[in-house]
Amino acid sequence: MSWLGRMTQGLAKSTKRLTDNITGLATGTLPLDEARLDEIEEALIAADLGPAVAARIRNRLGDQKFAKGIDDAGIRRVVAEEVAQVLAPVARPLAITRRPQVVLVVGVNGSGKTTTIAKLARMFKADGHKVMLAAGDTFRAAAIAQLQIWADRVGVPIVAGEQGGDAASLAYEAVKRAQAEGIDVLIIDTAGRLQNKAGLMDELAKLKRVISKIDPAAPHDVILVLDATTGQNALSQIEVFRAVAGVTGLVMTKLDGSARGGMLVAAAEAYGLPIHAIGVGEGMDDLRPFAAAEFAAALAGDSSAD
Repeated sequence: MSWLGRMTQGLAKSTKRLTDNITGLATGTLPLDEARLDEIEEALIAADLGPAVAARIRNRLGDQKFAKGIDDAGIRRVVAEEVAQVLAPVARPLAITRRPQVVLVVGVNGSGKTTTIAKLARMFKADGHKVMLAAGDTFRAAAIAQLQIWADRVGVPIVAGEQGGDAASLAYEAVKRAQAEGIDVLIIDTAGRLQNKAGLMDELAKLKRVISKIDPAAPHDVILVLDATTGQNALSQIEVFRAVAGVTGLVMTKLDGSARGGMLVAAAEAYGLPIHAIGVGEGMDDLRPFAAAEFAAALAGDSSAD
């Protein structure tokens, strides 16, 4: 199956939620009155697109262009077009522009952070880059072991220590090794516990401070991995990690297990952070760079874009 086919299939739950909400709200040959426009706006908010995007679509549908009415397919097309406009400015694949490019990956435990790191490593390696991983989540032994297994599977070197070790020291060692070994991309895992925000903030601040002693511009990217199944809670995670870690971009995982894919649109509207990639499955090839128009058409069930 093509990537577009996999993405469409992976977004099926989110698409059904959105299309079920708006199906039957079209007026055919009659203009959309204020009451019907209100219903459509509420349906879009209920599909997690967020109030700002829903209002934007409502205003577009209220335009005189649709004075002669619109069918369900027409509404889906407008939704796809407006969502694509919101997403286009933030659809930015992670570009490798220096050596080594230090990428810090943050996110709560269970978000798919470790497997996302492996998938990113595979993606970069397939593009011809030399990749190294660093097991900076020293809080959990399972995280270290899991990342070591993934490094072996992908065929990339890893810098790892013992559980309870100092994450900043490990990151420092990893950057030094990456420089010495001509690595293009160093991806550093981090602890994902949010119960103690102050402790997490201190650890990440220390890690970033220590890395910057080797390269003042590092880390060059701070990527937040979000689990689509958490819905609106992902927005609060963006808020926290942006303040704590200085997040520069997002990766959304588990879209295939969620009906809350519209939340990615709300996140783009609210924060404007680059969306580097999305995941629609557990396979190693199920994480790909984010394409706004394709995602928007798949989410809205707009077959005219095929």
